[in-house]
Amino acid sequence: MVTSSVPRLVIAAPSSGSGKTTVATGLMAAFASRGLAVSPHKVGPDYIDPGYHALATGRVGRNLDAYLCGAELIGPLFAHGARGCDLAVVEGVMGLYDGAAGEGELASTAHVAKLLRAPVVLVVDASSQSRSVAALVHGFASWDPEVRVAGVILNKVGSDRHEAMLREALDASGVPVLGVLRRAPQVDTPSRHLGLVPVAERRAEAVSAVAAMAAQVAQGCDLDALAALARSAGALPGAAWDAAEAVELPTHDHPTRSAGKRGPLVAAAGGEAFTDHPTRSAGQRAPVVAVAGGPAFTFSYAEHAELLTAAGAEVVTFDPLRDEQLPEGTGGLVIGGGFPEVYAPELSANEPLRKAVAELAFGGAPVAAECAGLLYLARELDGRPMCGVIDAEARMHERLTLGYRDAVAVSDSVLAAAGTRMRGHEFHRTVVEPGAGAAPAWGVRAPERRVEGFVQHGVHASYLHTHWASEPGVARRFVERCLTS
Repeated sequence: MVTSSVPRLVIAAPSSGSGKTTVATGLMAAFASRGLAVSPHKVGPDYIDPGYHALATGRVGRNLDAYLCGAELIGPLFAHGARGCDLAVVEGVMGLYDGAAGEGELASTAHVAKLLRAPVVLVVDASSQSRSVAALVHGFASWDPEVRVAGVILNKVGSDRHEAMLREALDASGVPVLGVLRRAPQVDTPSRHLGLVPVAERRAEAVSAVAAMAAQVAQGCDLDALAALARSAGALPGAAWDAAEAVELPTHDHPTRSAGKRGPLVAAAGGEAFTDHPTRSAGQRAPVVAVAGGPAFTFSYAEHAELLTAAGAEVVTFDPLRDEQLPEGTGGLVIGGGFPEVYAPELSANEPLRKAVAELAFGGAPVAAECAGLLYLARELDGRPMCGVIDAEARMHERLTLGYRDAVAVSDSVLAAAGTRMRGHEFHRTVVEPGAGAAPAWGVRAPERRVEGFVQHGVHASYLHTHWASEPGVARRFVERCLTS
């Protein structure tokens, strides 16, 4: 059996806002500056933090989400991302034990740490406590004996005296202090309605912020002790995930799934949801799948492009803010998440591209759009003309819609057959008021039963973010449609 022995650390915290991103990103950059190949990972569905991780390491940031992908894929996906690396740093999500609502430990940082057999370093915001820090650390370290909280990094420490008080309190806890960071506003990153501002929107400032994080962590943390702790992680059995192998196999025969467990992308009647691997006729070139990028569309999992490529597509990125035409030969279009509401004037002003997208969609080519992509395909966004592919109006809303979702496809589409079950995630402050002419994409069970999204022509557009690594047949089906549309 293949095993992964890449040294690894999970960076966790008692709650959001404790400084996980600063510490994790700083550690990644500090280790990388020592000449190590560092593999960056993020627990949960977050798209923004991995952008900072990529700046810190020079490698693509990858997500580990046990809800979207299933627990059985966490180890293989980690091994895939960490292949050939000297060390891996995994940034947690929310508080250490916070997972999917109503699902126990599922998708929590603690759950992923156990699946990875990795030691946990707890980042504690010590700005408003002294001796109480020992009780807090003791509670987190003893809550689940299968979670190895092996070190503490104290953040936002006010003075030498404050540090001495904290260290004294923690002496008897059995959990060593591996770092102390003072308050440092220069490492703060700006936020807005959906969290941190993505790297693509502030690259120069982000580079400076990551350098400041690295300097602060290198000065305040015992990097040698942290590296030694990473090497104490247990061997991780099982083969690394491979996109080419994934798209070659029917979903329920995928080796990373438990024996006999049928994947949810099997048709409701019990048959296969997908045909054999798509083949091209002699002389037929690989279909070009255009993937939206740039500052307005920064939300994408790296595995999606890898799966599309493995399924036979040529993946080409374009920027809807600047490019006036789709890539030459585009036969399919993928528009992920991001912040089109921030760039609505610029997106609207690029009329040639809006017309090109509409022409492609109305011609029947496969189009897959998630969240921001849905808004871009609408008739208008906050009163500004968009592509007009979907008869709907989108606008900003004061309420945040956030959470994991269990969904079932209610219409056949370029992504899935009706009856397909998938898990996804919603995260937006917009609403879409539909017109007529499209069938719904998904039936969603929670928090209330409803239908959501649009399916028409070759378009599948929805608020739901999904992770295709859990169901590689999505990429197979999409490329098949590119070959036959």
